[in-house]
Amino acid sequence: MYGMLLVTHILFATIWTGGHIVLSLVILPDVLRKRSPETLLSFESAYEKVAMPALIIQVVTGLMLAYQLVPDVFLWFDVSNPLSRGILAKLTLLALTLAFALDARLRVIPKLSEDNLIDMALHIIPVTIFSILFVVVGVSFRTGWLFLWSINSNL
Repeated sequence: MYGMLLVTHILFATIWTGGHIVLSLVILPDVLRKRSPETLLSFESAYEKVAMPALIIQVVTGLMLAYQLVPDVFLWFDVSNPLSRGILAKLTLLALTLAFALDARLRVIPKLSEDNLIDMALHIIPVTIFSILFVVVGVSFRTGWLFLWSINSNL
């Protein structure tokens, strides 16, 4: 079960993270250069159809994986446990991602124009960084690198 959850989680992470990297490195520079909110909205509407289900599946599988690693949900917040540090890092990244996404959806996108494209960029770039950090923290569960300093590599 763990292996299937992990593969599903990783496959949908590629959609989420890869899409945000394309958005940040390919679409956004073109949007800013041409001052074209339409181009951004066009990409967003197409990408959102796969990105949002991918994010939901990642959250569900991530919670299931976390539960398998640390079955006591209250221990997810125990920073003395290396696994809990990784889970807490992922939950923090998720909260930040949701906060930026909600702010963009409710405040920026409804008024998106040539005049506030920078504001949108200031949402896209951090969410892209968060998505990359999700991957880095996820890899840390296996390698013990970064947040999980003392994890046994036999996981």
